[in-house]
Amino acid sequence: MTRDTQIYGLIGYPLLHSYSTDYFNNKFASEGIDACYKNFELEDVYQLMELIAEHPKLNGLNVTAPYKEAVMPLLDELDDDARAIGAVNVIKFVRDTNGELLHLRGYNTDMDGFGHTMEPLLQPGMDKALVLGTGGAAKAVRYALERLGVTVQLVSRHKSAQTVVYRELTKSMVAEHHLVVNATPLGKLPRVDECPDFPFRFLGPKHLAYDLIYNPEETLFMRRAQEYGSQVKNGLEMLLLQAFASYEIWNS
Repeated sequence: MTRDTQIYGLIGYPLLHSYSTDYFNNKFASEGIDACYKNFELEDVYQLMELIAEHPKLNGLNVTAPYKEAVMPLLDELDDDARAIGAVNVIKFVRDTNGELLHLRGYNTDMDGFGHTMEPLLQPGMDKALVLGTGGAAKAVRYALERLGVTVQLVSRHKSAQTVVYRELTKSMVAEHHLVVNATPLGKLPRVDECPDFPFRFLGPKHLAYDLIYNPEETLFMRRAQEYGSQVKNGLEMLLLQAFASYEIWNS
């Protein structure tokens, strides 16, 4: 690193599953960009201000679980999509000509990353989806799917006006929803032996089981879905697309 090296990074907890450092640092090296990307594990989202004070050269941050929603009150501005979704995964550092930090602006690139990977996969009849989870990632997935004309039913461990619980999922309900998206953290490293309590026995060849997790490349959720003939996809392509969009935001 030099005095002029730009610093970018990822905040979340834990960060064992992240591929972002490799992606960005390889990009910087191959394109001759004087920048580096680091993981910043924060045990509390309010440590963000301490992080900014300790790293005055920070130019941008990605945000992952569990802070995509919790970080929003700490930001000065929100992009329209981030506000509508209710979650942020990109923070832009807006500075003046002297490099002084003016404000922090939040964006959501998960929506576009998921939407671009999902659109070519949509088949006739795939107009309803079950989205597992209610956190920031699930909110972005729901927003993207609804923009693609897909009706979304959220599934959670906790009953609410917007969710059904796993035990309420019947064979006919699963049959109506040909797309199932795991937007929970269950199954990511290091807890690879976990997955949502979904009734996989109701899946079939017309279903697509999409797991936002990308490390490991094949999750228990994906393996269980394949056992019943379902198509599967992991979240690596989504990660790469949202990462590219993040860099565009930081440098726009």
